[in-house]
Amino acid sequence: MDIQAVMAEIGQKAKAAAAQLAFASAQAKQQALELAADSLEARSGDIIAANVKDLGFGREKGLTPALMDRLMLDAGRITAMAEGLRAVAAQDDPVGKVLAEWDQPNGLHIKRVATPLGVIGVIYESRPNVTADAGALCLKAGNAAILRGGSESFHSAGLIHECLVQGLVGAGLPADAVQLVPTRDRAAVGEMLTMTTYIDVIVPRGGKGLVGRVQTEARVPVFAHLEGICHIYIDADADMEKTRAVVMNAKTRRTGICGSAECLLVDRKFYEANGAPFVADLLAADVEVRGDETLQSINGVTAAQDNDWGHEYLDMIIAAKLVDGVEGAIDHIAQYGSHHTDCIMTQNDAVADVFFQRVDSAIVMRNASTQFADGGEFGMGAEIGIATGKMHARGPVGAAQLTSFKYIVEGDGAVRP
Repeated sequence: MDIQAVMAEIGQKAKAAAAQLAFASAQAKQQALELAADSLEARSGDIIAANVKDLGFGREKGLTPALMDRLMLDAGRITAMAEGLRAVAAQDDPVGKVLAEWDQPNGLHIKRVATPLGVIGVIYESRPNVTADAGALCLKAGNAAILRGGSESFHSAGLIHECLVQGLVGAGLPADAVQLVPTRDRAAVGEMLTMTTYIDVIVPRGGKGLVGRVQTEARVPVFAHLEGICHIYIDADADMEKTRAVVMNAKTRRTGICGSAECLLVDRKFYEANGAPFVADLLAADVEVRGDETLQSINGVTAAQDNDWGHEYLDMIIAAKLVDGVEGAIDHIAQYGSHHTDCIMTQNDAVADVFFQRVDSAIVMRNASTQFADGGEFGMGAEIGIATGKMHARGPVGAAQLTSFKYIVEGDGAVRP
C-alpha cells in the first residue's frame, strides 16, 4: 500500500465532505446518528465476532488484563455505544449557536457564532468504542473525521465504522464524512501528523508514547489527551465511609480507563487518627498497593519506588503516600500529576475551596470517584477524549468543544470615519 497516496486521497475526500457538513441541517445529522445506532444494534453479533479476532491479536501482543478489558466488546457495551450515539443525536446542534451578541455605538450589530472546525483527525489505541464516539461527535459539530484506530481494534473498528457510514448514507450525507484509515501501518500516523492541507486539528487518545509522538511530530494543531495520572487526596476531615466507597470505585471499577485512580495521598493527621482501612479494602480486592515508608507498616503493602509517583498503571496497582495536609497534596499533584483529574475527600468546605483553586487539572472533584471523568457522565453523550492542555478545549471534549466561531457583523450603510 502506498501510504502517502492513500492518506492524501482520504484527506481530499474529508475536505470535500467537511465543506458539505458545514451547512448540513441539524435534522440530517441527527438522523444519521440515529440510523447508525440502529445499525450498531442490528449488527451486534457481527461486531462481537470481529472483536473476538481483535482479542486474539491482543493476547498475542501480550496486552495486560486491563487493556484487554478496554478492547473487549459484548452486547452490553455495543448497546451502550448505540445509546451514546442517540444521546449525541438528541443534543442541541452546536453549529450556528449564537455565543455572544451586542450593538456598537458605530451602528454595527455583532454576533459571535459557532462554526465547525473542519476536518478532525483522531488517533487512538485499543478501545474500539472510540470509533463510534469520535465519529458521532465530529459529525454533530459539522466536522469531517479521519479516524486511525489502534492495531488491536482493527476488525471491531472496521465494522463500527461501517455502521456510521450506513447512517450517513441513509440521511443523505456524504459517506466520506467519517473515514477510517484502512491499515495498521504506523506510517499512516506519521502522514496524518503532517497533513496540514487537509486536517485542521489532531486529537490523540492513548498512552504517553502515542501522545508524546503526536505532540513532537505534529505540524497540525493538537488537542492533547495526556495520561490519566489521577490522584485522590484524603483530607483530615474526610468521611471514612464515603472515602472507602470512592477509593474502591475509583481504582477497581475499570482499571484500564484514564479516569482510574493511580495514587492515594493521605493526610498524616487523618492516618494517625483513623488508620487507612481503604488500603486494606484495596488489598482484599487484589490491588497491589505501593506505599511510602509509613504505609508499608500495613500488612501487604509493598515499597513504592521513585518512579511510582506520577505513574499511570492502568492496572490493579496504586501508589499511596502520606502528606502534610492539603498543601502537601497540592505540591505532590503539581509535581507528579498530568492535569487530568484529581479528587479531594473532605467535609471541610474551606479546605475543598483551596484544593479547587490551586489544583491545575482539567477536572477537579470533591467526594466523587475519578471514574466520573467521562463525557457521557458530564451529559455530553460521549467524548472524543479528555483534553489536558489549556488551549481551546479542556476536560471532556464533546460536540460543543469541536467548534470554532466566526463574527457576523451587520450594518446599515455604516462607514468608518
